[in-house]
Amino acid sequence: CSSCFCVFDSLQYGNFVDNLRLYVRGGSGGMGLPRLGGQGGKGGDVWVVATKNMTLKRIKDKFPQKRFVADAGANSGVRALKGERGADKEILAPVGITVTTDESRTLGDLNVEGDRVMVAKGGSGGSLYSAFQPSKGEAKHIRLDLKLIADMGLVGFPNAGKSSLLTALSNATPQIASYAFTTLKPEIGKLIYDDYKQISVADLPGLIEGAHMNKGMGHKFLKHVERTKQLLFVVDVCGFQLASKTPFRSAFEAVQLLTKELELYKEELLSKPALLVVNKMDLPDAEDKLAELKEQLQNPEEFSDLLPEDMIPQNYLTFRHVVPVSAITGFGISHLKSCVRQSLDEDAALEVKATHREKLQALRKQSQGRA
Repeated sequence: CSSCFCVFDSLQYGNFVDNLRLYVRGGSGGMGLPRLGGQGGKGGDVWVVATKNMTLKRIKDKFPQKRFVADAGANSGVRALKGERGADKEILAPVGITVTTDESRTLGDLNVEGDRVMVAKGGSGGSLYSAFQPSKGEAKHIRLDLKLIADMGLVGFPNAGKSSLLTALSNATPQIASYAFTTLKPEIGKLIYDDYKQISVADLPGLIEGAHMNKGMGHKFLKHVERTKQLLFVVDVCGFQLASKTPFRSAFEAVQLLTKELELYKEELLSKPALLVVNKMDLPDAEDKLAELKEQLQNPEEFSDLLPEDMIPQNYLTFRHVVPVSAITGFGISHLKSCVRQSLDEDAALEVKATHREKLQALRKQSQGRA
């Protein structure tokens, strides 16, 4: 461990579950009372609520039937002309969930602890307007899709050295999480700094060309990139060749092909802050290759003819930091840790400023309204 950083602590996700399909139904309304004009209670609603220390696997294990039904509203009666409302049902879910219907319509996102999404509305109680007959609650299947993986997501083609880099960043061997949807084993861990700041980093399964069309890991990889706060591109300084039948790609080409894959899947991904790690600096001619890459990144348009026409990004990424490292020898690792911390801290400070600004504007509006 360097003087600035504590040893890495890895997170283990045994039998990892990243999506779950549930049946939800709002409570039925209560019966009205015709002779006294009584109104039945409304049925309870079903909510999905973001909660710390919760996993989709825990939901699956605790509720094997995967059915969530809210309570019915109480009937109207002589003693209580207005029936009591049925109790809501809450599904406690992890932070970082997107809630969708079976038809892929997004119902809401759970980005921070306490966020709530109503997924099934309770039925109305019987009243004069419904001939005192109650209505049933909404019923549907929903999907909970976990996309929030880490602060930093490692993005790179196979053999770029992402796993080795994560191990080098940690000075320990990360434990491996076995995803249910693949035999590939992503690694998720957290860097713990001397001031106890924790930064989670995910080595996600390697992209291949055509991932946006769901080749290889395809969408299963890309959906997780959506909810990492920042991107950590990793390329081999000497380039790579995936297989004997595929073309050789230089480091510059690898950067642009990765950019294009993200762009074709979801253009908004490229609005995320990004850092570039140029790995394998221990290889022969690495310094010359790095100098060439830096020159190409300064004027990427001039080198676009190196790429297939359909794989030229519409917008070239500007990286906050370009950090040469060797995961094998440890060269540049300490500097990379500092850059990762700095980049995340900068964004956190901007978020705090934006929140303060919003609160001030809200207070001004309130005071103007009173005036």
